[in-house]
Amino acid sequence: MSLKPFPIGTTGLKLVELELILNEHRPLVLDREAQAAVKRSHTYLLDRLKRSDAPIYGVNTGFGALHNTSIAKKDLAQLQKNLVMSHACGSGDPVPAEIVRAMLVLKVQNMAFGHSAVAPATVQRLIDLYNADVLPVVYERGSLGASGDLAPLAHLSLPLLGLGEVVWKGRRMKSAQALKQLGWQPLELGPKEGLALLNGTQFMNAFASLLTLKARRLADLADIIAAVSLDAYDGRIEPFHPAVHAVRPHPGQALVAGRMRSLLKGSALIKRAKEHVQDPYSFRCIPQVHGASRDAIAHVENVVERELEAVTDNPTVFDEDDLVISAGNFHGQPLALALDFLSIAVAELGSISERRTYKLIGGQRGLPPFLVAHPGLNSGFMIPQYTAASLVSANKQRCMPNSVDTIDSSNGQEDHVSMGAAAAVKTWDVVHDVERILAIELFTAAQALEFRRPLRSSAALESFVAAFRERVPFLQEDNVMQPLMEHAVAFMRTLPFTDVMG
Repeated sequence: MSLKPFPIGTTGLKLVELELILNEHRPLVLDREAQAAVKRSHTYLLDRLKRSDAPIYGVNTGFGALHNTSIAKKDLAQLQKNLVMSHACGSGDPVPAEIVRAMLVLKVQNMAFGHSAVAPATVQRLIDLYNADVLPVVYERGSLGASGDLAPLAHLSLPLLGLGEVVWKGRRMKSAQALKQLGWQPLELGPKEGLALLNGTQFMNAFASLLTLKARRLADLADIIAAVSLDAYDGRIEPFHPAVHAVRPHPGQALVAGRMRSLLKGSALIKRAKEHVQDPYSFRCIPQVHGASRDAIAHVENVVERELEAVTDNPTVFDEDDLVISAGNFHGQPLALALDFLSIAVAELGSISERRTYKLIGGQRGLPPFLVAHPGLNSGFMIPQYTAASLVSANKQRCMPNSVDTIDSSNGQEDHVSMGAAAAVKTWDVVHDVERILAIELFTAAQALEFRRPLRSSAALESFVAAFRERVPFLQEDNVMQPLMEHAVAFMRTLPFTDVMG
């Protein structure tokens, strides 16, 4: 059964809509209002060029430091093609397919607002690429996050011209080969179209959007895994009392405390008398640390949502006002700051997680050292904590903010850049390593919980651990750990939260 197309309109996307499009592989279509807006903007620019030779940046002038160079009418199409070709200077590894799909959706949305003056056929070809899952090969490095994501978006755009490479049906091939097999002719770009394709924040915001969604999920998982660890460590429930959090009213903190109370409700372990008066900070301060990260993620989500509703190419065309304005909506500073903030917030979820793992293997509170019955002969869970520690250390180094950096480009015309693309790439690594750190905590906490038997945790947490045990067994003695750790990651990626929270 074919999926119902998702209509792209003139009001922008919500993050939940982007998630729906990507997760369900929904095909795209422009709604009627967007079709009219695109056509109207394109027609306006062509008419304006007929009635006036006045310079319009990037339309009949050169680019960047060459903005004062006039271009003859006969060369306007070649100007746009040259722009795309010359700016395709990406380097490093190709970005993941999910990022390329998101870039295509966001570029279509940006043009659908009707302020880009591109031909309807150009927008349709981007839609065709997405719908056929013909994914341009885009590289990680090359964008300064200022005049838009120039290099990545150039690579995204090359296949429209029959240039560059794509991945289609699992094969990497020349774009010309894919277009021939599909029966598509390469496009000839009109005035401003190359610039509209290359200016914009779609590389940064594709990363930011998917990372925000991932971060929200990891924040939920961090709470659940921390609750398992707390019960396995014989922790106390008092630090989650609502009165404590009412007098320090950060919303994330109160939310996490409430989730911990809910997750631990009915646990025989949490109710039993404790010999210790306090727990270490990594347990006692779960609401304060997880909650602060949640509040940061919520801020980033607000920034991302605004960017999903934004026109970010240049110049901006306002046909109703007879205006073409060269400005700076392509500058990535809002996303650069948000991505740096996101990397720090998520890294902290990993940092406190590793500390809980460390406590669980320390031979404290009746747990055997390294969580095996015969330590010495068996190393048990000694080295998974090493791995978690190495990932935490790497994230500490990555979290130096990219947004505080800048470097001149284009002969000083572009003299302050955001470095938002670099922030995006590093945050991708941070978030995925935190996922691994949390998986190691879960692996460790589930092992520790078995040493508390016959006492049981809450129904919610016992159900969660039972589902985990279908993927990862309890270890009686040493085994090869890496595959089990990968199974833990896979479990976290596929878990429906309704199984835990109800």
